[in-house]
Amino acid sequence: MRNADDHARALGELRRTDGGLVRALVVDDEPDLAEVLSRMLTQEGWAVRTAVAGVRALEIAAEFRPDAVVLDVMLPDLDGFEVLRRLRSEAPEVCVLFLTARDAVEDRIAGITAGGDDYVTKPFSLEEVLARLRGLLRRAGMARRVGDADLLTVGALTMDEDAREVTRDGTVVELTPTEFELLRFLMRNPRRVLSKAQIMDRVWSNDFGGQAHVVELYISYLRKKIDAGRQPMIHTVRGIGYVLKPAAG
Repeated sequence: MRNADDHARALGELRRTDGGLVRALVVDDEPDLAEVLSRMLTQEGWAVRTAVAGVRALEIAAEFRPDAVVLDVMLPDLDGFEVLRRLRSEAPEVCVLFLTARDAVEDRIAGITAGGDDYVTKPFSLEEVLARLRGLLRRAGMARRVGDADLLTVGALTMDEDAREVTRDGTVVELTPTEFELLRFLMRNPRRVLSKAQIMDRVWSNDFGGQAHVVELYISYLRKKIDAGRQPMIHTVRGIGYVLKPAAG
């Protein structure tokens, strides 16, 4: 039977450099969105706390000492820039990912100028948020993959998450950002049947209002690129969802 470290190594999970769980603080004034992000990061094996206002976020940060903060700019009390300024004064090394509905260039510049490490606008892919956080933590030297597993591999299919490169049988497969995030979720759960609802929740959040046909459409795109002319790896489990597994034979 696998122990926790073996399981984490198999999934390529991140751990703090001291071996502890990565700690993340999610700050957003939309409780439902904060809960979705919290659930995703918890499933990733991280320790997570949430806050819906700036003052409370600072109180939690002082006690929790997060490694990463997902920070909404528009909060009911302090704005995200002020929260960041106060966070940095106490923990200059913390990684901060701004998350906001603002998409104007000047707002992005303001976020980075204020000291934010990265900036994602709503609507967003949950997998993109996770990928950005993982990248920030690794580049900052605050976390490492368990066992230094750099690649996801299922049969002859390989994904380099950092290089964002996918190959099958050694041939590069060109994917759009959304196709990449969908395939990443499938590859992190090989041989596991994933429902359309699970895929929608993880890859798209609520961007498409839970429309299952969006999942069907992108699965068809992936099949044309991953399985075309080869033994199939992406399979439909009728009435349930989809599963990725090594090609037969």
